[in-house]
Amino acid sequence: MTHWIIAPVVLPALLAPFIVLAARFHFGIQRAFSVAGVVALIAISASLAWSVSDGDVILYQLSDWAAPFGIVLVGDRLSTLMVLLTSVLALFVLLYAIGSKWDERGWHFHALFQFQLMGIMGAFLTGDLFNLFVFFEVLLIASYGLMIHAGGNERLRAGVQYVLYNLIGSTLFLFALGSIYAEAGTLNMADLAERVTQIGAEETVGIRVAAVLLLLVFAIKAALVPLHFWLPSSYAEAPAPVAALFAIMTKVGAYAIIRVYTMIFPPDLEATAGLHVVWLMPAALVSLAIGMIGVLAAKKLDRLVAFSIIGSMGMVMVAIALFTEDGIAAALYYIVHSTLAGAILFLITDLARSGRDNLNLTAQPPVSGAALTAGLFFVGAIAMAGLPPLSGFLGKLLVLDAAYDSVQMPWIWAVVLASSLISVVGFARAGSNVFWKARSIARPEGAPVVAAPSALSYTAVGGLIALLIAHTVFAGQVHGYTRAISAQLFAPEPYISTVLETPGKLGRPEDKAKGGHGDDGHGDESHGAESHGDDATHGESDAGHGADEQENGGH
Repeated sequence: MTHWIIAPVVLPALLAPFIVLAARFHFGIQRAFSVAGVVALIAISASLAWSVSDGDVILYQLSDWAAPFGIVLVGDRLSTLMVLLTSVLALFVLLYAIGSKWDERGWHFHALFQFQLMGIMGAFLTGDLFNLFVFFEVLLIASYGLMIHAGGNERLRAGVQYVLYNLIGSTLFLFALGSIYAEAGTLNMADLAERVTQIGAEETVGIRVAAVLLLLVFAIKAALVPLHFWLPSSYAEAPAPVAALFAIMTKVGAYAIIRVYTMIFPPDLEATAGLHVVWLMPAALVSLAIGMIGVLAAKKLDRLVAFSIIGSMGMVMVAIALFTEDGIAAALYYIVHSTLAGAILFLITDLARSGRDNLNLTAQPPVSGAALTAGLFFVGAIAMAGLPPLSGFLGKLLVLDAAYDSVQMPWIWAVVLASSLISVVGFARAGSNVFWKARSIARPEGAPVVAAPSALSYTAVGGLIALLIAHTVFAGQVHGYTRAISAQLFAPEPYISTVLETPGKLGRPEDKAKGGHGDDGHGDESHGAESHGDDATHGESDAGHGADEQENGGH
């Protein structure tokens, strides 16, 4: 499966330009290739997840250049889980976009959708911080195009706000990368994990600044208070299928925090001790509270769902901020839940929009299919609010249990329980106004009858709900797997050794004996001087490099 790990990035990267160039004006062909591509992604992602389920780490070296000099993609339990979750979510979102004909409101929906998948997959699989930045930018460009799909002044205004906030994050990201490279001389995650431990106590200023800047960048991506202002309008104004796909976007920020702050800057690292442990938990608790208060105060259904995303990310970050195996395991279980629940609610919001003038939380005449839509909303609401028996309730129990031994346990329990009560009231109020009170209001005479949403739209929402139910039924097995993921994260030695010691053009001793890369300007001497000058093995190899190259002809 080593070579298959690049497929989740390459496949959508090839499909997107093909759709633009060969099927620009043929929606049928666009839909067929787009759906087929996502189905193939699911098969590949499932195979990758299965291949690493026993704890193996798989590596792909682009152009066969070994780390830390070359670009690498790395698959472990965490990254393959996120790739599989993204692939499955993308299928149902795409089916809804086709069933609701959202994809027909602009020519490039499917191409942008594929570019979006490329960015998300790359962010989850990359083993290099600079390439994480690159994939973040791919996400930004594609998501902006999807957000303003179908046009409209409000959508354009929200899109501009979204881009501005994320450009600030990109700028901070570049500053952080510059600081890290200046201090460590590398941006490969596995190599960084080794090098930061060698930085002396008197030389930690630069690396501490970089660690803080990275946390700010990832907090922006995760919509963590007070860096959340871009999310409510952006998600509320985006087309429903786009907002549903964006449910995984905030999880990219959470994934980056988990990856970087368990491997590169773990809590027990002396150089950055206390930086993220101290500040992340208060921000997470405030995010949880603000998000659920926003649910209660929202005046429109789409903004209510957007604020619930902020609240759910607060819950995820509370679990992450514990930085324990139980906390990360609970966070990963809740990430899967909140991604599915958020997507369900955004799609149901679009179903509720059918035949209405607006999405205000006021009583309006009923629309076609209101009974079925109301039933689906009820399921999505109790899932996001964390009521039994669905996975939101189980996820919150896991978070509370993980926090039981924490010194911050009283604050965590108080905020989680209080915010849950507030969210229940907020969702009950919204459902009552939008669906229940509508039964007593007569439709105005002469008002056009709007057709009910298509069967494919309901099928897409039903499929996501079925996944949510499966996530509940198999909670024991899923949590067992997330615990295995967490254990692997807190013991990163196999990940590091796989990335740095796997044979490659720059890593095989026999290649160095044959001359390596002498003639192309990338000889071992320059690499050794820059990155491994203290390594005796590299020194010996470099000493005999010229003679060996003369004997064997080099490359």
